[in-house]
Amino acid sequence: MQSIVVIGGGPGGYVAAIKAAQLGFKVTCVEKRGALGGTCLNVGCIPSKALLQASHEYVNAQKHFTKLGIRGGNGVSFSVPEIMKHKQGCVKASCDGIEHLFNKYNVTYVKGEGSLAGPHEVRVRSQAGDAKVMRADHIIIATGSDVFTLPSMPIDEKIVVSSTGALSFSEVPKRLVVVGAGVIGLELGSVWSRLGSQVSVVELTPNCLPEMDRELGNTLQRCLSRQGMKFHMQSLVTGIATNPAKGTAIVKFESKKGPTPKKDQMEADKVLIAIGRAPFTKGLGLKELGIATDRRGFVQVDGRYRTSVPSVYAIGDAIPGPMLAHKAEEDGVACVEMIAKAPHAQPVDYSIIPGVVYTHPEVGSVGRSEEQLKKAGVAYRKGVFPFMANGRARANADTDGFVKVLADVRTDKILGVHTIGGVAGEAIAEGVVAMKAGWTAAQLGDCCHAHPTLSEAVKEAAMAAHHLPLHM
Repeated sequence: MQSIVVIGGGPGGYVAAIKAAQLGFKVTCVEKRGALGGTCLNVGCIPSKALLQASHEYVNAQKHFTKLGIRGGNGVSFSVPEIMKHKQGCVKASCDGIEHLFNKYNVTYVKGEGSLAGPHEVRVRSQAGDAKVMRADHIIIATGSDVFTLPSMPIDEKIVVSSTGALSFSEVPKRLVVVGAGVIGLELGSVWSRLGSQVSVVELTPNCLPEMDRELGNTLQRCLSRQGMKFHMQSLVTGIATNPAKGTAIVKFESKKGPTPKKDQMEADKVLIAIGRAPFTKGLGLKELGIATDRRGFVQVDGRYRTSVPSVYAIGDAIPGPMLAHKAEEDGVACVEMIAKAPHAQPVDYSIIPGVVYTHPEVGSVGRSEEQLKKAGVAYRKGVFPFMANGRARANADTDGFVKVLADVRTDKILGVHTIGGVAGEAIAEGVVAMKAGWTAAQLGDCCHAHPTLSEAVKEAAMAAHHLPLHM
């Protein structure tokens, strides 16, 4: 029986370990955190969604139930400790679930920090400080990523915090400054805004969600502005000065709008640094084995996830591509199937990895944006259908947003699907399936959708690409 050691127990690592065990390998997973699930389950995807849901329900009860004839209003209150208890319960259940799966599939779980000691050797330093070396036929690096920061924005996790700190505030900060208008900044900013914080977002680029279709970011910014968040776009943070005695910080920034830069500053009780993530690949012994990384630290792999050392592989946030938990999971499965020489094994198609932002409204995106298509000179047709024209959205009193379908002018093949609305994170899966199957906009528009559902907007947007929507 061949053996695999996986370094890292996050979404990529634990999924790779389970798949390898299912395919008959002897598997060991090494994780230094002391809990499986990586950043995603412990201090990322799962806890943030617990806070987003709790804060969303609070705002609904306080402000929006009256639209449906339900009296909520000022009698509704919340408890930060109880919200945090709910969050930790979600985290524990998820992490315990992975340990259960490891036991079910006979995956050996080793708590400790793993590094490469040779082409077939992994050195594990335990939390107590002792070390041992394990041998394996194959080694998979699945060490994930860490918060990216700059010298001008030192994080102390007290006043200036990363996403980890922003998930664990003991009380609602009166004033929160978020540096970065990407997914993490907008999600966590919206949590604390809903609970009463005065949230200001400082973003270097002209648009929220700068990596996504511009219309999505612009629409979301308008929605979040209506909810009370303030935005300082095209602004560069030049420094953050903390005052531990007062428990505050001064955020200095410079507006890049117009011909003359304008300097400004804000005082805040908390500052969230959300300018991205970087691969966690230091201290793994890569250089010693001659395994190449790029200037950002991503491990270089071939089309089979192999590094320059044939017995060592890398997946997830440790390699180039979308830094998303579900991408890491797909990498893990594909990598193991290639090691096993499964007949259907193939690398993950990163062009159809969906991205979701769990604000309200949610944002979902897959494929290329209008801006990318224009830059590439690809002629496309566009179909857009607003939720305002969708019966279920009106019944829900939740009509912000739209679905957009982009299709090739010549072939009608779907090139991108982008949506913002109440359940965009769920609706985008339909776009992923359609693109995976190579469907045209006409084929998607021909599919019968149940009525009344929000998913009808996907059908209508596909039909609108041919100027044939039924309800607009």
